[in-house]
Amino acid sequence: MAEKMILGICGSLRAASRNMGLLRCAREEMPEGAKLVIADISELPFYAEDREKTEAVRVFLEQVRQADGFALAVAEYNYSVAPALKNALDWASRERGDVFAGKPAALMGAGGGMGTSRAQYHLRQTCVYLDLRVLNRPEVFANAFSSAFFDNGDVADTEEGKKLRAKVAALMKELCERA
Repeated sequence: MAEKMILGICGSLRAASRNMGLLRCAREEMPEGAKLVIADISELPFYAEDREKTEAVRVFLEQVRQADGFALAVAEYNYSVAPALKNALDWASRERGDVFAGKPAALMGAGGGMGTSRAQYHLRQTCVYLDLRVLNRPEVFANAFSSAFFDNGDVADTEEGKKLRAKVAALMKELCERA
């Protein structure tokens, strides 16, 4: 059986992003027979229908086509999805062949207060249009300012970090079983 490829897309472009840290954690926790590739969306121009695709766009779109499922690290900006993630999804949504249709997606996020619950709710609405099959559980809403994270964004080896890592591992296992 071929190895399953999950594409990780992070909505935050910050160097020490806790959301990128969640994706790195997910990559470490992938079950046997699956791998997580983290897309670099930092060079994607804003989507415009008449804009020519750059090399960064072409690479990203090929990764989306090849993906068996998606791990979306949802940064929350002003109670909604960060523009970088929405822009990446917009680029791919305009491709022929419904590149997202029927594929599973796992949402996770780290932020203040309520984690990224509001942004994840908004993203679920976008996923309906994209025909992505969003997993309902386990939910990963992490406090980005807790002891679960190191300053560089990686998940720490603290008690809280271990709990977060276990939740991410369970989410990745569920995602790979559906992919």
